[in-house]
Amino acid sequence: MSLKSDSFPSSAAFDVINDSLKSSDSERKDAVKQGKAIFAFKLKNKAGHEEAWNIDLKDKGIVSRGEAPEGQKADVTLSLSDEDFGKLVAGKTQAQRLFMSGKLKVKGDVMKATKMEPVLKKAQTKAKL
Repeated sequence: MSLKSDSFPSSAAFDVINDSLKSSDSERKDAVKQGKAIFAFKLKNKAGHEEAWNIDLKDKGIVSRGEAPEGQKADVTLSLSDEDFGKLVAGKTQAQRLFMSGKLKVKGDVMKATKMEPVLKKAQTKAKL
């Protein structure tokens, strides 16, 4: 099932990240070993609607819709616009720059948020946003 939402163009990146995690058992295990957290992404589109996706790098190494896998909660929640998430995944901006300018809000363990960068970098090479 696709994770993409037509009203959130950058959400196609979640499919790419999920495919990347599924493509190699060793890469998935490595990502889980590095991440050790559940990352929630709350995106807001131009119409003002919000939707959430999560990347489970605590146990399974999968991506799904919602703020966390069922029965769990996110360790880190990243809130930003759909447009800025698209730029982040495409490598056109950095998370630190978005955070410093107030365009990226982090709730939870801020230090764990930094562990997300290698996973997003893998998506950069494969995403066509």
